[in-house]
Amino acid sequence: MAITRKIIHIDMDAFYASVEQLDNPSIRNKPVAVGSSDLRGVVAAASYEARGFGVRSAMSSKFAKELCPELIFAKPRFGRYKELSKIISEIFFSYTDLVETLSLDEAYLDVTNNKRGIISASKIARLIREDIYAKTGLTSSAGISVNKLIAKIASDYNKPNGQKTVPPEEITKFMENLDIRKYHGIGKATAQKMYQIGIFKGIDLKKKGEDFLIRRFGKSGSYYFNSAKGINLSPVSPNRIAKSVGSEQTFSKNISSEFFLLEKINIISDKLSSRLKKLGISGKTITLKIKYSDFVTQTRSVTKKIYVCDKSLISKYCEKLLYKEKLRDSVRLIGITVSNFKQAKNKKNNNNSINVQLKIDF
Repeated sequence: MAITRKIIHIDMDAFYASVEQLDNPSIRNKPVAVGSSDLRGVVAAASYEARGFGVRSAMSSKFAKELCPELIFAKPRFGRYKELSKIISEIFFSYTDLVETLSLDEAYLDVTNNKRGIISASKIARLIREDIYAKTGLTSSAGISVNKLIAKIASDYNKPNGQKTVPPEEITKFMENLDIRKYHGIGKATAQKMYQIGIFKGIDLKKKGEDFLIRRFGKSGSYYFNSAKGINLSPVSPNRIAKSVGSEQTFSKNISSEFFLLEKINIISDKLSSRLKKLGISGKTITLKIKYSDFVTQTRSVTKKIYVCDKSLISKYCEKLLYKEKLRDSVRLIGITVSNFKQAKNKKNNNNSINVQLKIDF
């Protein structure tokens, strides 16, 4: 019988905003947004107090201030965030070497065979959260299950400062009763399409069947169907390679001319090229992101036969993408992303096999 894995997803609670509240007692328990307060600023993160007013990340600072007049803005301090993230990472590795870091405030841990010899993954998650709080003063939330898909969904359930376990015998019921909006990979537009054909929960995805979902949603249909069954074969990868590398710039004034945008593209291409070369990677797909003055975002992509990391080529392809169609409005932000990197050969891995009838101490 295949081993049933024990996977934990740890997510720090409103990490950037919580760090600012931690270091500045005067703004604790108050609505805080990390970002710039000027008219062209964007919210990078929001405290739970701010979220109560509807403030969210990626929202314009101007609109956030309208939603919450008492909103306090704090400038980002990435050096400080990285400092605390390193402490948190050391805690993770004190329990297992199978840690897949997603960002400064989020990670997956495979604790099936952990360094402490603890059988219960739920206990490990609780101990990790206690260690994080003791060493940093910050709270975190956790999801625990047999694979990354379910663990990540579960970590959102009892936020902030909580955890949820979905053991093997409860997976079917959990995924069938799950609102499709909570399924990762199903955005607002896709959710609306699903509502129109009577798909509201995981059980509806299963009833429609894989063939039907593929006909309606393409290759994603298989992913949706397997997700509803709680199937995810992606292992926790300690040496996780980023799927894309990008760079972007928000302008102090909107730009309405392609000619002036080309200058910005050259600058961004240079920064991105340096980043790619530092990482020692190159990719085949180049994506140009254009955010207009009304905050509508448009992306244009091209995939080449060669791998690209050179500034001149990135700039050249982005220029063609820029002129691919006329600008719909003045532009406030331009971003460039390179993806589709050279991949190492996949190794067979059954780490996430499940048996929903199996009784395991989770």
